Amino acid sequence: MIDFSLTEEQQLLVETAHQFAARVMRPAAEHHDQTGEFPREVLKKAWELGLMNTHIPEKYGGLGLGVLEGCMIAEETAWGCTGIGTAMEANTLAQCPLIVADDADINKRFLGPMTEAPILAAYCVTEPGAGSDVQGIKTTARKVGDDYVINGSKMWITNGSVADWYFVLAYTDKDAGHKGMTGFVVPASTPGITVGRKEKNLGQRASDTRGITFEEVVVPARNRLGGEGRGWQLAMAAFDHSRPVVASAAVGLARSAMEHAIGYAQERKTFGKPISSYQAISFKIADMAKDIEASRWLVRLAAWRVDRGERNTLEASYAKCFAADTAVKTALEAVQIFGGYGYNTEYPVEKLLRDSKIFQIYEGTSEIQRLIIAKEIFVRGAGK
Repeated sequence: MIDFSLTEEQQLLVETAHQFAARVMRPAAEHHDQTGEFPREVLKKAWELGLMNTHIPEKYGGLGLGVLEGCMIAEETAWGCTGIGTAMEANTLAQCPLIVADDADINKRFLGPMTEAPILAAYCVTEPGAGSDVQGIKTTARKVGDDYVINGSKMWITNGSVADWYFVLAYTDKDAGHKGMTGFVVPASTPGITVGRKEKNLGQRASDTRGITFEEVVVPARNRLGGEGRGWQLAMAAFDHSRPVVASAAVGLARSAMEHAIGYAQERKTFGKPISSYQAISFKIADMAKDIEASRWLVRLAAWRVDRGERNTLEASYAKCFAADTAVKTALEAVQIFGGYGYNTEYPVEKLLRDSKIFQIYEGTSEIQRLIIAKEIFVRGAGK
């Protein structure tokens, strides 16, 4: 049996997230976009409503909700503001390796407290010279007695200066390639950590994006996530959980852009009639609607599969790639429909266009998603 309906609990979750986005996020979005100020108070309210950290297992004090529910929340909060939404969802990516590894001691120490206070975390994998090519990282962790000593630099780290702890990927055996990578949970207060300046980005300016440098940072062996050499698998498994959520945020942005475009097209008149009556405009909006709907169901398929304990790598890449491209295209067309007003900062679609571009870059570029899809088809024989 196939059932596309939401449960009563899921519908309530969507309504709660939407009301929060409308009443709290949207009114605050312009301020945080213009100033770059971190939206700490907004995130605190989201945490109080139970809209953050929803996937932390019940045995560690969390709600234990699935990726599907996370996607539903992400679409609504991204509809409100993707910059603030990204700050909220950065916890998801950082927490996923811990949830996959399921080390009871580590999870009690790091995930448990996040259900008791609005604590933030960050995923430290990307480096100045290693983005899509994760195997190109330079960060190392050498064993010294009962500890590991970490050295290296990370870049483009979301929640970099506000995180309480980091998931850090480092080489414990460089000669072993990706099988020599190990993951660590590192408290942000550990001596030897330097947080760089806040990056001035094109969009999603509410997000705290920074470089993080580790110089002789001593981490106890008990903070190693899984055995040595398991880091690559944990870091990549996190993407199977987080990419559908990021893709869902892209859907939320696209939906917002379409709604603004529809409203403007019905109000704006040329030659005595609304521009929505012209095929050139109505077809643009029709394309937006069909692509947004397709994106949403690709997202939900990817989330449904991982929640069932099934491998969803192909579906997650379908969703991430298609939804990201849809967000950029929809925002661009919304600006076009607004005409000169769309190019002006006084109108909302200009921000949406700036915010949209990062969806084709972070959590695996659209090019990387196509490489994954091609590999799944030609090497694993998937997608038939």
